Amino acid sequence: MDAKEIELKTKALAKAATQNDSASTITSILKELQQGVKATEDLLRSTRVGIVVNKFKQHKAPDVARLASEIVSKWRTEVNKQKAAGSPAKERSSSSPRPGAAAAAAGSNGSASPASATPTDKASKLSVPPDKRTWKADGVDVNQTSNRIRDSCIGLMYDGLCLNSTEPPRLVLQKASAVEASAYNSLGPETKEQYRTKIRSLYQNLKNKSNPTLRIRVLNGDVTPDQFVTMSHEELRSAEQREKDARIQKENMDKAMVAQAERSISTSLQCGKCGQRKVTYTEAQTRSADEPMTLFCTCMNCGKSWKQ
Repeated sequence: MDAKEIELKTKALAKAATQNDSASTITSILKELQQGVKATEDLLRSTRVGIVVNKFKQHKAPDVARLASEIVSKWRTEVNKQKAAGSPAKERSSSSPRPGAAAAAAGSNGSASPASATPTDKASKLSVPPDKRTWKADGVDVNQTSNRIRDSCIGLMYDGLCLNSTEPPRLVLQKASAVEASAYNSLGPETKEQYRTKIRSLYQNLKNKSNPTLRIRVLNGDVTPDQFVTMSHEELRSAEQREKDARIQKENMDKAMVAQAERSISTSLQCGKCGQRKVTYTEAQTRSADEPMTLFCTCMNCGKSWKQ
C-alpha cells in the first residue's frame, strides 16, 4: 500500500469505530493493514495509522484487540530494526522527535501519540510563571491513551515535572507520558492499586520542595522513566537529604558514645523506697562554693532516683 491507500484505510477504520461497526468489519480492515503496510517511522507518522490502530487494543472484542496488538508490535519492531541498522527511516529532520519517538509512531502501548508529541505553538511556549505551571495552565492535551485513568495519571506526572521548570511543555508532556507508560507496563493495568500507588508516590516525590533536583534529573534524562519508576525511597531522595541524614545519624552516634560521668557505689546510703543499700551516686557543686556538694543518687535495686 502507498501512503494514500493507508490514509483511506485509516479513515475507514476510524469511521468503523465511531459507528460501532461489527468486529468482523474492523478485523477485515486491520488484516488489510497488517498485510499491506511496510512500516517506517515517517509513514506511520504521516498517515497517523499507528494512532488509530493502537486505540483498538482496548476494543471489547478479544479478536480485534489481539489483532491490533499484534500489528502495533510488528510495526514497532520493524521501525526499531530500521533504526538499529541505520536505514533512511532512522534519519530525522531537525524538527523530528528525539529517540523513543518510533515507539510512539507505531502506537506503542502506554506511549504518547504522534499528534500529541507535536503539540500546538501554544503548548510549545510558556504562558505562566514556572511556579504556577500545571498541564491546564500550559494548555497541553494530556489525552494520550484514550483511557481516562491513565490520562489523569499523565496529567499528574506533568504537574510534578513542570513545577518551577522552564522546559517547554512539549518536552514535559513527553517525559510525563513516558513515566506513566513505564508504570503501566510494569505495574498495570490502571485498575491495579500498585499502579495508582506508584503514580501517587512519584508525584509526591516530584513535588517535594526539598528535592528539586529530582525533577531536573528526570527531565534532562539523567534518570530514565524506567529507572524512575523502580527507584527505591532512598534512591529518590536527593544527595543533600542523604548527606544531612548521615550527618544527623553520626551526631547521634557520637552523643551515644560520650563517656558518662563516673558513678560511685555506696552502702551507707539507703533507698527510701525499697530500703536497699545498693546506691550509686555522683557529686556536683550546685550551690555556692562554701556549701557542701549535692549528691545525685540512684537505687540499683528499684531504680528510684533522688538528690540530697
